[in-house]
Amino acid sequence: MRPASYDSEEVQMGLLTKLLTLGEGRQLKKYQAMAARIGELEPRMQELSDEELSALTAGYRERFDAGESLDDLLPEAFATVREGSVRSLGLRHFDVQLIGGMALHEGQIAEMKTGEGKTLVSTLAGYLNAISGKGVHIVTVNDYLARRDSEWMGRVYRELGMSVGLVQNGMRPAARIPAYRADVTYGTNAEFGFDYLRDNMVTRAERRVQRGHSFAIVDEVDSILIDEARTPLIISGAGTKAAETYRSFARAMRGLVPDIDFEIDEGKRTIIATEVGLAKIESRLGIDDIYSDPSAQLANHLQQALKAQFLFHRDKEYVVSDGQVKIVDEFTGRIMEGRRYSEGLHQAIEAKEGVRIREENQTLATITLQNYFRLYEKLSGMTGTAMTEDAEFREIYKLPVVAIPSNKPVARKDEDDLVYRTIDAKFNAVADEVEERHRAGQPCLVGTVSIESSERLSRILDKRGVAHETLNAKNHEREAHIVAQAGRAGAVTIATNMAGRGTDILLGGNPEVLMEDVLSQRGISLEEATDVQRAEALEVAKGITKEEHEQVLRAGGLAVIGTERHESRRIDNQLRGRAGRQGDPGLTQFYLSLEDDLMRRFGGDRMDKVAAVMSRTEIPEDMPIQAGIVSKAIESAQHQVEALHFSARKTVLEYDDVMNLQRTAIYEERNAILDGKDLSSRIETIFVDAITDLIESCCPERSASDDWDLRAINAWVRNMTGLEDFDASSIDHDDSADALGDAILDYLLGVYRSKEAALGEDALKKLGSQVMLNIIDVRWMAHLQEMDYLRTGIGLRALGQRDPLTEYKDEAHSAFAALTAGMYEDFMRTILRLQIAAPEEAQAVEAPETDVLEGRNVSYTSPEQTLSESSISRDAVRQAASGRPPAPAPQKAKTYRKADEDPYANVGRNDPCPCGSGKKFKKCHGANR
Repeated sequence: MRPASYDSEEVQMGLLTKLLTLGEGRQLKKYQAMAARIGELEPRMQELSDEELSALTAGYRERFDAGESLDDLLPEAFATVREGSVRSLGLRHFDVQLIGGMALHEGQIAEMKTGEGKTLVSTLAGYLNAISGKGVHIVTVNDYLARRDSEWMGRVYRELGMSVGLVQNGMRPAARIPAYRADVTYGTNAEFGFDYLRDNMVTRAERRVQRGHSFAIVDEVDSILIDEARTPLIISGAGTKAAETYRSFARAMRGLVPDIDFEIDEGKRTIIATEVGLAKIESRLGIDDIYSDPSAQLANHLQQALKAQFLFHRDKEYVVSDGQVKIVDEFTGRIMEGRRYSEGLHQAIEAKEGVRIREENQTLATITLQNYFRLYEKLSGMTGTAMTEDAEFREIYKLPVVAIPSNKPVARKDEDDLVYRTIDAKFNAVADEVEERHRAGQPCLVGTVSIESSERLSRILDKRGVAHETLNAKNHEREAHIVAQAGRAGAVTIATNMAGRGTDILLGGNPEVLMEDVLSQRGISLEEATDVQRAEALEVAKGITKEEHEQVLRAGGLAVIGTERHESRRIDNQLRGRAGRQGDPGLTQFYLSLEDDLMRRFGGDRMDKVAAVMSRTEIPEDMPIQAGIVSKAIESAQHQVEALHFSARKTVLEYDDVMNLQRTAIYEERNAILDGKDLSSRIETIFVDAITDLIESCCPERSASDDWDLRAINAWVRNMTGLEDFDASSIDHDDSADALGDAILDYLLGVYRSKEAALGEDALKKLGSQVMLNIIDVRWMAHLQEMDYLRTGIGLRALGQRDPLTEYKDEAHSAFAALTAGMYEDFMRTILRLQIAAPEEAQAVEAPETDVLEGRNVSYTSPEQTLSESSISRDAVRQAASGRPPAPAPQKAKTYRKADEDPYANVGRNDPCPCGSGKKFKKCHGANR
């Protein structure tokens, strides 16, 4: 059924006309013209039956396949979605929502104020881009919102004949495959990212769940692409055992004095031991020189122990619960269950707190959110606050931000900040304000920056007898329920930052949510309630919310009270945006103190002057001041922090870009093999490359043939084949290294052909592919661990006046060259040493096809969650790609000599040369060894 009439859009279009004269006028004017065209199609859509409306989708797909572009189809597709939404949800897209949909389709970020219907906007661009058949991913911040939106907005897509999929934490791969095959797939950033990583760890093509990265719409894009960008997605297993080392360093930190034993910069979050402090720590540990450790592990232990002791504080950056250290998200205030700090910091904090130390993990696969989302051919996003980060969106993601006009003028009143001398005075003033508004029936949402602050205010309100809800944000569904009712008359809700994001606060409350409470009071659960009982409860709830809506309007709407300025202006704006949705009245007010972290760490000279004035004039603690100098100091401090955070995110990206090139190369090779790439056709090339390295190492240019290391060549060939019948000294090479190389090649190819003849060409091809996948996985895991160690200690290069990033790039390049060379040598060795079973024993010769993760518990670390946390042994990691690893080459017993006797004694041939040249050892100091 269709609503009988629609609200006039004169107000929204009048505001739009005003905006056309501003900077974005030209683009908005183009969008306005398109919105008018869509409006002209509305009567035609209204005349169609449900079946005819649904059939339009197939018609659009035929036209797209015939050569029409999505831009050509946009007016009709948007008109179709508008009508489908009216029929399935009873919601009609405003013209400004159509404009938001156009911005998303063009690969931009649509900044839309709270309550403007961003969720509904996504259906426009989602439907249009799904016409291509490549799939659309809609990314949310948590599983609850993904499930809610897939069910809610899914009704629109299904009304129009499109399929909708949902990816949730804990789903089996068999359930994920159809979810990704759907036209539109909902999920969280972590789920999409981990599925990408897991797809690049499978050993059969049909086990991959994703089908490419065509178009993504990221809801709350600033939260996902900005706030969480510094934390990579990591799949990991158990690594080194170092619990006692962490405890020793934690004990060595006790009693250290700032400015004497260490220098700390809280603003930049950096800390470093002084010479005095370093001597004291080394004495306590019984270590002569921490920095003499060539692996830089002791230096990392020192750095993490200092951070844990003096930069990370209990009940602020983390909490201790159930004997575990749990991280608190600085942006949302949520306890991030399962998530752990990397590089040993989490273990250092566990040692400091005296809880059980969970060992470091070895990385099996990793990618940053920045590089994951750059995989998409087209990316777009929605948020209420993006303009302050416009430069970063453009530079990192090539995403411009478009401010979409609101449907109704904003009636919210933003008051000037009130500044108190002390934190105690500030919280008492907040409690006074909340109590007064609560008694007047005005709902209050109080934003805090930490769990500690929210609990402190909660205790004060408890003493005053003010009923309130405190969002601890442990359960997204409960969280959404509380936030949905935060607009009821006299409601008081304390929330850490943006807990409950994605749920509108309706003045008077949400009748659908209140319906559950009405049923509960009657002793009926929502699941057990009949349709009649639900309808009756909903009518009661509507009556309550309607009455309270009028009461709240008279009281002035929702009052949002901030207890501290956040380090980012954007987070402050998000809190303000909770009030004044859709033209509702509202008020925002921030209460600050000179003791707040932001003021103390970044206030600078301006705040020192303010503090001095307040002290000299003996202003009472409970008397606030309002001054321009304070506002400027806050703005300056926030700019400083935003710049620091941007720099940190950019640094993470610069380092990950190095790994991204390597990851892309490895994953492309893996996927080519999964998709049937024939390695047998490259056998000769693989052999030639390996033999060329061998000849360069054992037969240096301009050296006489008598000086050639023929014993090393014989050993290498025996190592490769397991056979004893090759003798380089019997080769008639006529003093030509090339001739010797040709003879080795002919021999190896002969061995390979014999395997091929015995096993069969097709069977050997299939076996070769599986062997290569196993080798790639094992080598890649070891490479990631090596790069983790390199990344941990690379910052120390700056002490030697060398650029850490340049050094990292050089060493990463050398390590990757060694990886690929070793990878193909392993492949050669495994294939050439194959032992062919007797025919009756070899009815089905196949390499094992066990995925790296199958049957094993591994750890998933993301900005939002960890799926599970357990251990697998390092040996298990190395064998994870296969139940039967590639046959190892028999090796001579190695006699390790001390490095001070021979610094090159224990260096592998393909390792980077310790002299620092950047060359492989075999092509540098190892050439004549």
